[in-house]
Amino acid sequence: FVSTVLFLLVLNFFRSPFRRFPYDSEGLVIAPADGTIVAIEEVMENEILHKKCLQISIFMSIFNVHANWFPVNGTVNGRFMAAYLPKSSTENERSAVVITTRNGVDVLARQIAGAMARRIVTYAKPGEKCHVDEQMGFIKFGSRVDVYLPVGTEVLIEMDQKVTGNQTPIARLSK
Repeated sequence: FVSTVLFLLVLNFFRSPFRRFPYDSEGLVIAPADGTIVAIEEVMENEILHKKCLQISIFMSIFNVHANWFPVNGTVNGRFMAAYLPKSSTENERSAVVITTRNGVDVLARQIAGAMARRIVTYAKPGEKCHVDEQMGFIKFGSRVDVYLPVGTEVLIEMDQKVTGNQTPIARLSK
């Protein structure tokens, strides 16, 4: 019985559903992960973009799908990985992808490992075109994805709102 329950939990955790965003995604930022919105705030992103940004963070519980999708259409301009001692979104193991939209807007998506996380897998490669319907990566036993957008971006979600990866619009980029 215990083995069956554990098997079903692992099977549930590692599922990777086929999803397509049902509308025109141009100008929209789509949730890159399933979970709950835990932060919507202006922050100084000093590691990669080196400017003030709007940060939207999605926490993934153990019951959420842990596949991650690209939040915007564009071109992957960089991929960055770092491993640190577990603490927060600035010190946990993480992988970040910078995507430049067709309109020249840089969007940073950062996968962050949680306390139980063992590995972050990022499929994005610099220079490749990406689309919201494509998977960006997977966090094995992970917990959070942060999206960094230009200040002034219209936010379409609220704190504590449940979102679905590749289905829920979270913001609209300025023209």
